[in-house]
Amino acid sequence: MSEIFKERLKVVTAEYERLVALRNEPVLSGNGIFERYKNPILTAAHTPVFWRYDMSPETNPYFMERFGINGTFNAGAIKWNGKYLMVVRVEGNDRKSFFAIAESPNGIDNFRFWDYPLVMPETDNPDINVYDMRLTAHEDGWVYGIFCSERKDPNAPAGDMSSAVASAGIARTKDLIHWERLPDLRTKSQQRNVVLHPEFVQGKYALYTRPQDDFIVAGSGGGIGWALIDDIKKAEVKDEKIINFRRYHTIKELKNGEGPHPIKTPKGWLHLAHGVRMCAAGLRYVLYLYVTDLEQPDKLIAEPAGHLMAPSGEERTGDVSNVLFTNGWIADDDGTVYLYYASCDTRMHVAVSSIDRLLDYCFNTPPDGYRSATSVQRLTALIDKNLKSKEAPSVAYEMLNSTT
Repeated sequence: MSEIFKERLKVVTAEYERLVALRNEPVLSGNGIFERYKNPILTAAHTPVFWRYDMSPETNPYFMERFGINGTFNAGAIKWNGKYLMVVRVEGNDRKSFFAIAESPNGIDNFRFWDYPLVMPETDNPDINVYDMRLTAHEDGWVYGIFCSERKDPNAPAGDMSSAVASAGIARTKDLIHWERLPDLRTKSQQRNVVLHPEFVQGKYALYTRPQDDFIVAGSGGGIGWALIDDIKKAEVKDEKIINFRRYHTIKELKNGEGPHPIKTPKGWLHLAHGVRMCAAGLRYVLYLYVTDLEQPDKLIAEPAGHLMAPSGEERTGDVSNVLFTNGWIADDDGTVYLYYASCDTRMHVAVSSIDRLLDYCFNTPPDGYRSATSVQRLTALIDKNLKSKEAPSVAYEMLNSTT
C-alpha cells in the first residue's frame, strides 16, 4: 500500500467523520416563525467515502475519486421507525440524479446515508433523469414516492440537446427499500411537480399538480392544481382545477408548486410551497405557506402575503443561484415541525418551527393586497396600533404623545 493512498484515506475519512458528526445549532434570534440551523445538514461531502472512492490500493493507488458527487438536495422526508429520513436527490458529476436515503436520530444533524442508493425500477420508456421525490404515507397502507421523470424531447429539432419533456413518476413501497414502479401519471400538460394527498377524498386519490406548457415555463398553467384520481395504478388527470393561483407582481408570478404533502391540523391542511419570480439576477425561488379547509382540501382559507423563507447568506450561492426549494417536512407528535429545504440545487438545510406557530403566522398575517397602496395601509395600521400600546419603544411613544 502506497504512502499516498494511506495518507489520503486517513485524511478523507477523518474529514468525513468530523463533518457528519458536527453538532448543529439554531441561529437566533430569527423572526419568531421558525429557527434556521447554522450548518447545512447534507452536502456532497456527506456522501460516504466508499461511494466516491475506490478503496483498493491496487486499483486506486493515488486514492482518487472515481464517482464524483456534485450535490445533495431537494429531499423528500418521512419519520420512519423513530428516525428522521430523507430521500435525497443526489447528483453526480455526470449530471445524472438518483435517490438515496439519509437518516438522523434527531432531524437536525448526524445525517448518514444508507449504504446503497435507492434502486428505482424503470418503465418501458426509461427515464434519462429522476429527481425531487415527494413522500406520502397514504391511508391505503403504502408509502408513495412521486417524482419528476425527465426524458429528451422526441420532437426537438436536430442538434437540440437540451429540450426535455417531464412527467410525474409514481412508485410505492412498504419498507423504503423495495419499490414498485407504477405507470407515470397521464396528463394533458407537462408535470414536474406533483404531490399525493395523504388521505382519500370522496373515495379517490387526490393530487396536487403544476400544469406547464413546456418543461420550463408554466405558460397557461395557472398555479397549483388539484385533481382526483380513480386508480393510482393507472393514474390519469381528467379534470384539474387551480386552488392556489399565480398572480402578477407577487413571489409566484412566474410559477408555483406544492412542496411536500400538507400537514393535517385542527384548523385545516397546512401547505408548504415554492414560488418563482423573474428578477434582474434571473429566477428567484422562495418558500411560502397557505392553508386549505379540513373537509374540503381544495378550498383555500388562509394565505399570508409574501414569502416565509428566501435565500440568505450562503443559501444564495451554488449551482443554480438564488433558489430555495422544498419537497420534505416532518411533523412530530409534539407539534414540532422540521422544514427541510435545499439551496441552489447544491445542499440541504433544516429550519424548525411548530404547528401552532405556523398556523398563527398563516391566520394572523395579512394576505396580499396586490397593490403598493394596500401594503402601506396595512403597515400604517400596524404602526398605529403599536405606537398607541404600552409596549411601544419609549422614544416613539414619547414622539407620538408630543404631537397629540
